Amino acid sequence: MDFTTVEKNLNDRGFQVTIFENQEEAVKYLETQINGQTVGFGGSVTLEQMGLYEALQSHNQVFWHWRIPEGKTGQEVKQAAAAAKVYISSVNALAKTGEIINIDGNCNRVSSIFYGHEKVYLILGENKIEEDYERALYRARNTAAPRNAKRLRINTPCAQKGEKCYDCKSPDRICRGLSVLWEKPTSGEFEVILVCQDLGF
Repeated sequence: MDFTTVEKNLNDRGFQVTIFENQEEAVKYLETQINGQTVGFGGSVTLEQMGLYEALQSHNQVFWHWRIPEGKTGQEVKQAAAAAKVYISSVNALAKTGEIINIDGNCNRVSSIFYGHEKVYLILGENKIEEDYERALYRARNTAAPRNAKRLRINTPCAQKGEKCYDCKSPDRICRGLSVLWEKPTSGEFEVILVCQDLGF
């Protein structure tokens, strides 16, 4: 995929952009950029596929509620991630026009993306890029969220019936908060990592 348009539009919105041919190159880059830091992770199949936690854990203090240390609770790990100097997450969809979209259940991920860190890295594969905001929003709701619901094996219509949003009222519903980054927030640094391969949902 040609990232020229989306890179320009992200730059115009204040985001730093770095592009890699594959996930291995992206991981090596992040290992050099993040050293001796406290790092928070958002829930992400992309980060899991990349093996990024294991790569960074050797020389940083990384907090991820998908890796809960003995003696800690998930809530404690989420709180530590929210207080970390660096935060890393993927996104559910990115429009070529520059809007960055996420849907969340606990909303710890979307809140941490918005505020509280010295630097935020947003990592995504080319499969998450859509032509415009409307298509990116559709992707987040009707592709990413149902696939995550199915992965979690929860009792929602999107997980049971097929890959689309039913705007359900299920107590297991995971799409409870929607975030859109129209511009880089005024506090902190933001870097979007684009990888020329499919990653995550």
